[in-house]
Order: sequence, then C-alpha cells, then structure tokens
Amino acid sequence: MAPLATTALPEAPEARAALLAEENDRLRRICQALIERVESSGVPGGAPYAAFEHSVLLAEQVRERTETLQRTLGELHRAKAEAEAANLSKTRFLAAVSHDLLQPLNAARLFASALEEQPLPDGSRRLVGNIGRSLKDVEALIGSLVDISRLDAGVLRPDIAPFPAEELLGVMAEEYRQMAAARGLAFHHVPTRAVIETDLALLARVVRNFLGNAIRYTVQGRILLGCRRRQDGLEILVGDTGPGIAAGQQREIFEEFRRLEAGHGDEDRGLGLGLAIVDRISGMLGHPLGLASVPGRGSMFSVTVPYATAPRPSPGRLPPAPSSPSLVGGVIWVLDNDAAIREGMEALLGGWGCRVVAVESPAVLEGCIPEPGTVLLVDYHLGEGQPDGLEVAARLCEAHPGLPVVVITANHDAGLKSRIRQAGYHCLLKPVKPLRLRLLLTALLGPQPERRPAR
Repeated sequence: MAPLATTALPEAPEARAALLAEENDRLRRICQALIERVESSGVPGGAPYAAFEHSVLLAEQVRERTETLQRTLGELHRAKAEAEAANLSKTRFLAAVSHDLLQPLNAARLFASALEEQPLPDGSRRLVGNIGRSLKDVEALIGSLVDISRLDAGVLRPDIAPFPAEELLGVMAEEYRQMAAARGLAFHHVPTRAVIETDLALLARVVRNFLGNAIRYTVQGRILLGCRRRQDGLEILVGDTGPGIAAGQQREIFEEFRRLEAGHGDEDRGLGLGLAIVDRISGMLGHPLGLASVPGRGSMFSVTVPYATAPRPSPGRLPPAPSSPSLVGGVIWVLDNDAAIREGMEALLGGWGCRVVAVESPAVLEGCIPEPGTVLLVDYHLGEGQPDGLEVAARLCEAHPGLPVVVITANHDAGLKSRIRQAGYHCLLKPVKPLRLRLLLTALLGPQPERRPAR
C-alpha cells in the first residue's frame, strides 16, 4: 500500500471543508480495508478483530462486576460488624437474664421447697405442689431459651476437666429416682468407677434431658441409668419402657421445636428445644450421641464421653451421700446480698434441721468461728463495689482451713467454673435445685455425731 500523501489545505473555508471531508472519507475506506485484511488473514472461520472487540467488552463487564462485588463486600462487612455488635448486645442481655431474672426465680423456688417441707393440709399441699411444678416449668423454659441463645451467640465455652463419672451420675440417680417414684416408675442405676474428662455442667445438661424425657414419656415400667465401657470412651445410657420413637422421627426430634406426644397430658409444657440443645452441646464437646428405639417397647439414648487422661485434684471429690440423708444440726453460713435469697435459704435449710447464719456482709462472717459441721454457701455476685464470692471464700478459708465452700452463681462462664474448681470449692448454678443442694450438703457434712439439733 502506497504511503499516505499530505496535501496542503486551501485557505478558503468552503474548499478546506470539502477537502477535509474527502480526506476523512478516504481514511474511513483505508480503515475498513485494514479491518477486512486482518479478518481474512486469521484462522479459517476466525474473527480476530471481532474477538478483540469482544475482549474489550468482557473487560468492561469484568470491571463493572468487580466494582459491584466490591460494593457488595463493603455492605457485607458492614452487616457483619452490625451482627457482631448485635451478638455482643445479646451476650450482655443474656448475662443480665442469667442473674437478674434467675435471682427472683431462685428465691421463689427456695420458698416453695421450704413450704413443701412443712406439715400442711392436703388442699394446701396440692397448691404448693402446683406452685413448685409451675416454677420448675418456668425454670426449664427460661433455661432452654438462655442455653440455645448462648449456643447461637457462641458465648458458651466448655470447661473441660477430669472427674469420676459417678460424681455426676450418682447425684442424678438420687434426684430422678424420686421423680420416677412419683410417676409410679421403677428406677434402676448401675454405678461406674470410670473417670471421664468433659464439662461437668454441660454433660449434666445432656443427661438431665435424657432422664427428664424418659420420665415424661413413660407411662408405666422402668427407667435405666447406666454406662458401657467402649474403646473410645464411656457410653452413658438412659433407657425407658416408653412408647418408643419411629425410625422416621429419630432425626427430627433433635431439631428445634420438635416434640412427640406427651406421656402425661397437660404436665408436659416444653418448647421442644431440649434435644436440640443436647445435639448442639454434644457437637461442641465432640461427644457422639446415640439413639436406639423400638415403637411400643421403649428407647435408649446415649452419649459417649472420653476417658480422663489425668486425675482430678482431690478437693473436688465428694464422699458418697448416705441413703437416708440427714442434715439435722449442720451449720450453714449463707452469704448473699439479696434479702429474699437469704430468707428463702433460712426457710429451706431450717426445715432440714440446719442452723443457718444468713448475712449480707462478709465482715460478719469474718468474726465468726465455724463449728464442726459448718459449710459456707456464698453467692458469686455480692453487689457493686463488693468483692466477689471467690475472694470472700479465700479469706474465710485462710482464717479457717478446711471450711467446705459452695459457690452459687448464674454465670455459666467456663473460666469462672474453672477458677471455682481450682480453688477446691463446689459450684451450684442458679436457680438452685433443692434436692441437688441437699445431696451436696449431705456429702460435704457427712456423719457428725457431735452436731447439736437446730433450735
């Protein structure tokens, strides 16, 4: 192709415009010819220039979509920050619920349990029993909602520690044997000497749910609490002779708000969260669940817990509770800044035959000398500006070595439970279960012939 010639432009505007138009038309024809030559020189059926144009178009689309993605990512980051802030707010709310809401419920349970210990007319006894059952229902509902919220928020952290399995299962057997007897059911417990390693409170939540469901859905027959030694851990089993669960429902019952037909009519008021919580706890702990059931013959729920790799510090171990627990003459120091809790403890423990010293200020106890058979019950939260229950207990134990201590708290924090355990104290979570408290006090006090009866 010949080189492009340059032409001098005339000075007349009309001539100059005509010449420019002619030159523009000539350049357009040259450009078109070049495009056709490039297209014809490609591979058969190819279109290099069209491909180039397509590539430019794709690059523009990529740029636009990248900008859209960046904007979306920015929105996601903002949404994540808002979700984290909401989770933090929920965590704070749960902390308030755990203490402020459970505090009056704890007092109400103590008063109701104290009333049940009193000689009452049959009509009044039925009313008190109804109050107690209603309070237990409220406790279960609130506990389920708080637990599922803690699990969703990721604020529930396990406190893994070794302990004898019977330390948990023996106490539960005593507690649920009475509940089963009230339903007309036989309760059989097979003790174990195995030492396991897990979060005691979370495992208790799992086994409690198994036992509660077994009693709730079994109309007649028996309940079994036992263990099997497996290669990968101790399998804790809860069996019943209830209606059983069809194969198609065995996965569904672990979903939220799924419940089977109750075995005892109107007395079953759960939300269907129990097994959903069990499923999440077992997943968090890495403890496999098991379920074997035959409709019409019963069910067997299980959880497999790893064996301990190290012994538990000796201060945490308890001697077995006597078969007929008696607390008459035991001295119980109660330290709590809530007047209703102190009054409820005085009524409940006094009904068991204990001599109760219930105070608001640690200074009062610091001037006391514990008698043989004295136990300290101390609330962890003693009010703004006050030392916590662990600090107070440490001071009292320093002055009186060997003083048994039970720390009562609504705080489920794993770090706090670990501190309580490392100090050699025992822990009860609010709302306090009276039977659990009685069994613990009986084990801590043991036989004390020299006790003086309560006045």
